Amino acid sequence: MGSGPLKGAKIIEFAGIGPGPLCGMMLADMGADVVRIDRKVPVRHYAGQKFDSYNPGRFGVLNRGKKSITLELKKPEGVATALKLVAQADALIDPFRPGVMERLGLGPDVCLAANPRLVFGRMTGFGQTGPLAHAAGHDANYIGLSGALHIIGRPGEKPIPPINYVGDYGGGACMLAFGIACALFEQRGSGRGQVIDCAMTEGSAILATMMYGMWAQGSWLPKGKNRIDGGAHFYDTYETKDGKYITIAPAEPQFYELLLQLIGIDDEDIRKNRMDPERWPEFKARFEAVFRQKTRDEWTAILEGTDACYAPVLDFEEAPKHPHNVARNAFVQIDGVTQPAPAPRFSRTAPAVPGRPPEAGENSREVLEAFGFTGAEIAQMEADGIF
Repeated sequence: MGSGPLKGAKIIEFAGIGPGPLCGMMLADMGADVVRIDRKVPVRHYAGQKFDSYNPGRFGVLNRGKKSITLELKKPEGVATALKLVAQADALIDPFRPGVMERLGLGPDVCLAANPRLVFGRMTGFGQTGPLAHAAGHDANYIGLSGALHIIGRPGEKPIPPINYVGDYGGGACMLAFGIACALFEQRGSGRGQVIDCAMTEGSAILATMMYGMWAQGSWLPKGKNRIDGGAHFYDTYETKDGKYITIAPAEPQFYELLLQLIGIDDEDIRKNRMDPERWPEFKARFEAVFRQKTRDEWTAILEGTDACYAPVLDFEEAPKHPHNVARNAFVQIDGVTQPAPAPRFSRTAPAVPGRPPEAGENSREVLEAFGFTGAEIAQMEADGIF
């Protein structure tokens, strides 16, 4: 059992990829006892090496802090075992397309009948209902449909999917983790469970709420004409002398004035017209020329820690070593793999450093014993190939 604000909560996570595992990781990071039901499938081999996208060993950091049991859900005994685990859980993470859990015999009706207090969290791209509910898709499709994607990118160029941060993780995993926490809070008073329908289309739309308001007002302009979409010369990335990059974001006039002083620009025209989108390309060219005069580290020595709103663009090797991140213990090493530490911070119920990601099925016996299965039952299940 871990420590943290969710200590004592029991979560069953059915194995999936992307947002489901991140949601489970976030809950486990906060102290929940997360049991992941992994698929009982043969491990594939590529070039003589094991490869399983669902269970990538110690590099599968989304599985940290969890316990893993493998169950053969194509057999009735495997489904019955899963249902016994669900009957003792507080919440469940369903990462599948609509109808999959029902076909397995583990749909919400069945699970809530076995456990009326259960919070049944469902994670899909398009939601459980609607014309597209059963269509296949990925992050880029979901944020395209939500409106979030069309404003991301450079003017005159096609929209650029921001990896899978916005749909899978922001609009999916984070939204479902929030939903589960809300439902667990409500459960304390009502004693009742419920089903959460988390659609990444809707979650990513929520992330764009401010922009929708600005669009309705007429204050969100076409791509590349806004202060925070890379259009403004004072809110962008710039290449430095050594081919690396920095970020600046002094949107407020006093911060902008400080930046100009520190980079050596003394020009009333660029001060007076800083908010004129028609002049931004011209001013951006001036900034580009200035920032190419020094290396990234030289600009960091001048600008970092000031109110000029500056940060270097660090890669995954550099970020964990930055003094600020080191001082805050923002990254941890688990089983030799550097990764972000649990967040956010809590003053009284601080989460512990998560345990290493388990191998698929590593905790099968331990989990079954903890959920009340007898030694004879476990031995029979193993003989029957249930786990």
